[in-house]
Amino acid sequence: MSSYYSYGSIFQVINSCSSVHKPWISYYKSNHPPKSSLSSSSSAGKRAPPARDVPEIITPKAVKETRVSFLDMFVDHAFQFVDQPYLPSQKNFAPVDEIGEAVGVSTIEGCIPDEFPQGVFVRNGANPIHGALKSAISIFGISSHVWVEGEGMLHAVYFNKKIDDKWVTRYKNKYVETDSYKIDKQRDKPAFIPAVEGTSGGVLSGFIFNMLRFGRVNENFSNTSIFEHSGKYYTAAENSMPQEIDINTLRTVGTWDSILDSWNRSFTSHPKKAPETGELVTVGFDAQKPYLVLGCISADGTKLIHKVDLKLERSVICHDTGVTQRYNIILDFPTIVDTTRLLLGGALIKFEKEKYARIGVMPRYGDADSIRWFEVDPCCAFHIINCYEEGDQVVIMACRSEESIIPGPELGNDKFDWFSRGFKHLNSSKKNEGFLFARPFVWRLNMKTGIVENKTYLTGTEFSLDFPFINEKFTGIKNKFGYTQVVDSAASSTAGMSKYNGLAKLFIEEKNLNLAEMNSISDEFSILALKLY
Repeated sequence: MSSYYSYGSIFQVINSCSSVHKPWISYYKSNHPPKSSLSSSSSAGKRAPPARDVPEIITPKAVKETRVSFLDMFVDHAFQFVDQPYLPSQKNFAPVDEIGEAVGVSTIEGCIPDEFPQGVFVRNGANPIHGALKSAISIFGISSHVWVEGEGMLHAVYFNKKIDDKWVTRYKNKYVETDSYKIDKQRDKPAFIPAVEGTSGGVLSGFIFNMLRFGRVNENFSNTSIFEHSGKYYTAAENSMPQEIDINTLRTVGTWDSILDSWNRSFTSHPKKAPETGELVTVGFDAQKPYLVLGCISADGTKLIHKVDLKLERSVICHDTGVTQRYNIILDFPTIVDTTRLLLGGALIKFEKEKYARIGVMPRYGDADSIRWFEVDPCCAFHIINCYEEGDQVVIMACRSEESIIPGPELGNDKFDWFSRGFKHLNSSKKNEGFLFARPFVWRLNMKTGIVENKTYLTGTEFSLDFPFINEKFTGIKNKFGYTQVVDSAASSTAGMSKYNGLAKLFIEEKNLNLAEMNSISDEFSILALKLY
């Protein structure tokens, strides 16, 4: 999914096609030296030869523009872009328009507490610019956007107090204006061919024509998260470098240039600040070796201070990473990106539950040889709650499900049915249902013995819980509370897309004696009375 994928042999043909050979330019210059308009003393009295039209020299830029124009015309004629339809139950996923200037929020249910801090709440999410996610149909096959794609849009609610201590709230939204967003906006039509899900020929043709025309295989969406580092705010997604955002206006300042030269690959959506030092730890995966690289960015955000190839033997989607006071945490779980499988007619991204899963614990500035790997049962855990050290143990808490929600069914076939079955409640009596039901889970890794001493769910099966967060001051150290969104399993199954109807508070240090699982914790839920989603 990364824009920085280097697909090896797939792109050898691209490189050969895109190389511009210009022997005629050097030949013309060497065989037609410039002539002076003034006569030399030796040629006094002789008439200068008549002027001749000098042929126009074709520049590399002109060659490239002509080539791209021809490729654009071919794509326009060979590829048909069609909207992926929204069912009535999926209408809340449809994109919205930019509203321009911030508007006042006049109706608030309940009240804002007096002690609530002034500031801004910002959400980042996919909002397709051309009305819907697209599928591209051509003689090569079919390729489609997956549900996590679409241009990023920021939604902000500003909380400010007037002199009389009355609250003023305003709302504003704005697209994250990446380079690919600007291309699509300028053309006023889809420019990039979907290149994640679909038939082998459809996805490969997307790779090739995107690379030949734009120099990258996928769009830069930057639609997943927003985080702060050194007083600046960035949007992120695995298919691009972070984009700096002006938090007051939501204007896109540009790519995080200070680390661009030293970090030329994908960037996790959920980097973590290391306790005490304030350094930012990130990872980036690729479809070709090095498959996964870890980096540490200085606390002031100006430079990459550590970068290491983790020497994985496969490419896995590493959507999140963890930190403790001394260690980096790496999740090597089997949601695998495999271009060889794609070339043989299979899916680019696939959750392979028969493959191994493991968790790596690495000293902050270590290398691949310093990683301590712990084998765990295959599963999917895209979102970490927190990690910390306790005695000889490293504790990892994350939201775990049996299978991966990304990208969906293989090759995108029977998509609605697959998601509908996956979102069923875990207590469903039918087989092959409820495999996307997620719950907080804990792994306790003993650094002395190398044994996973405890691995269990922390909550019961009443609700599916995902998208966790904590007070970020406790990232990497032991915390008392965590929070997650509550999945409405019935509504999600009906819609074939995930829907959330509440928040859960996790009391991590309080035991729930009503549950049989060891280390089960107490929790409480706030469920929306009205289904406004």
